[in-house]
Amino acid sequence: MSEVSESAVRMSEMIKKAIEDGELTSDEYEKIMAIADEDRHHDDQEKRLLRELQEMISNGSVKRVK
Repeated sequence: MSEVSESAVRMSEMIKKAIEDGELTSDEYEKIMAIADEDRHHDDQEKRLLRELQEMISNGSVKRVK
């Protein structure tokens, strides 16, 4: 089993906050994307987190706000 990257842990923490708040600001979204792009490689955990975040935005469980 592969180790969870430090960037995936930070992304997960930000996404959990968005889930708790029920919303994601544009700034928070940009920070999540910046973390994912830091090493110019999206590992499996980062890809999964980004897919889950997109799904929550699509189904309305997390709303994008300004």
